[in-house]
Formats: sequence, C-alpha cells, structure tokens
Amino acid sequence: MAQPDTQSPSVIDVPREGLITLAHLIYGLHAIALFSGIATSATIIGSFVSGLPSIIAVILNYVKRDAVRGTWLDSHYRWQIRTFWFALLWFGIAWLMFITLIGIPIFFGIIAIAGLWVLYRVVRGWINLSNRVPMPVD
Repeated sequence: MAQPDTQSPSVIDVPREGLITLAHLIYGLHAIALFSGIATSATIIGSFVSGLPSIIAVILNYVKRDAVRGTWLDSHYRWQIRTFWFALLWFGIAWLMFITLIGIPIFFGIIAIAGLWVLYRVVRGWINLSNRVPMPVD
C-alpha cells in the first residue's frame, strides 16, 4: 500500500484552534491601533505603525509564523505581516514628502489612501479568518 505524499503542495494541514484564536487576537490588536488613530488626533496609519498594539501583533506574527506553515492560516499571518511593513513604508514615504514642504499635499494624500488601505486589509483579513478562508497569495 502506498504512503500518502505529505510533502505535496496540495496537502494542507489543519491549524490548531489556538493558532486561529491567536490570529483573531492579532487582527483585534491591529483594529485597536486603527481605532485609536480614528478616535484621537493621530492618523490611522500613524497609529497603526507606531501604536503598541500593532507592534505587539507583528511580533506575535513572527513568533508563531513557523507554527502555521503549511496551513491555510499561514496566508493570514503573511497578510498581517505584509500589511504592517507596507504601511510603515508608505508612512515613511509620506513623511519624506512632508519634510520637503512642497510635498505636504502629497503627504496628506498618501496618509489618507494608506489609512484606508490598512483599514481594508484588517477588515478583509478578519472576515476571511472568521469564515476560515485563506487570504490570496500576494
């Protein structure tokens, strides 16, 4: 009798429930950072990349990343990590525009668009996680 090929890319392991719960917690931490940006004088993206909840969330992503490899949950951890780093990149580009003075209108445009993009990524990811659907591979 032939042994099943566990190395095949079509075989996807089922993640432990604790890791799914942790992914919900991580999306929750990102959401807290977003809402603190909405509710305070900080920008959405500024609060997201510099707020303690998001920093804790991305650290948790990296710590547990190996535990979710090979599962559909891996796509969520990757989605969350990429969201954080791309948000930080756009935040840095926006600040470079700000310090040039003539780029201040561009700064506000980048901050607004990037803030909406981060909000979209957190909401879409959390909905897909709740439905146990993997995120698209980017």
